[in-house]
Amino acid sequence: MNKRYWISRICLIPITLLGILLINFVIIQMTPGGPIERMMLKMQSAQIAGHNMFAQGATVHTAQSSHDHAVTVNQDIKDELVKAFGFDKPAYVRFGQMVWNYIRFDFGKSFYQDKSVLTLIKEKMPVSISLGVFSTLFIYLLAIPLGIKKAVKNGTKFDKITTFGLTVGYAVPPFLLAIFFILFFAGGSYFSLFPLKGLTSDNFNELSFGYQILDYLWHLVLPVLSLSIGGLAGLCFLTKNSFLEEFGKAYVRTAKAKGASTTRILYGHVFRNAMLLVLAGFPALLIGMLFTGSVLIEIVFSLDGLGLLGYEAIQNRDYPVIFGTLYLFSLLGLVLNLLSDFIYTLIDPRIHMKGQTS
Repeated sequence: MNKRYWISRICLIPITLLGILLINFVIIQMTPGGPIERMMLKMQSAQIAGHNMFAQGATVHTAQSSHDHAVTVNQDIKDELVKAFGFDKPAYVRFGQMVWNYIRFDFGKSFYQDKSVLTLIKEKMPVSISLGVFSTLFIYLLAIPLGIKKAVKNGTKFDKITTFGLTVGYAVPPFLLAIFFILFFAGGSYFSLFPLKGLTSDNFNELSFGYQILDYLWHLVLPVLSLSIGGLAGLCFLTKNSFLEEFGKAYVRTAKAKGASTTRILYGHVFRNAMLLVLAGFPALLIGMLFTGSVLIEIVFSLDGLGLLGYEAIQNRDYPVIFGTLYLFSLLGLVLNLLSDFIYTLIDPRIHMKGQTS
């Protein structure tokens, strides 16, 4: 194992994180509108509504004086907000302070909620973890046996039909599947078999522990299906190709020549070797389910998770939440990708992560 390579990969993590933060920080500085502008716009809208009511019974001179006073008050409030949020400092100073705080995992507080960013993430994490873990497990539990059967029946009618179905499922975006499921199975126009939103029923706290688990899983069915169907195809085809590759190797032909049964060859020899690379991709698939595919699903099903938190933070220009979640997700993604590559090298020592095989 090339220790120097892995040390360099680990050392690249903080450099990559710094680059990600810098690029997004520059983009944010160039984006028109910010938290202060949004706050001031809301305040001005409220003041205009109040001023219009006042101006109906006031003279023009009095109304003008009131307007001038409101402008002065607004400017004073804006100056206080600029100072409170630290926007009175140069951009490079703010970026350096942010990086120093993030090294210590101090992500500050939300602009709009009286909670720290870490507290918000802890509150939303269970929903995203539930979606990510259950979707990943569902994909593996269904894709692996289906991929094995496709490999055994390669070229048959079953293989062609399932290939067509998997391709269609892969092509349909998850949020369209979510809308379809709601329309047909969540009381939209046909059946009302599953709940429309949330992860628990209104009477969840009144249920026994066993029924609470069933209620939780019942609410997860449609979101997990919406998120998983598109991911089935890739893993299923990977499993099929891995088994087909093993079928063509010499040890399989030798086992057949010795009279070993197909079942013994498949599960006694081929399964162990073919499944190594499939299982090695688990970390990468999990990170994809956790952070890249669940945003629209959480919005459609009104699930209060990390995807919805990030979406609302971008809408409201809540910079601490935006950069805090970006930092944590990027760090976790880099670590899981490193773990995935490390598992590959453990599984097959012939693989060198510099792109060569021995």
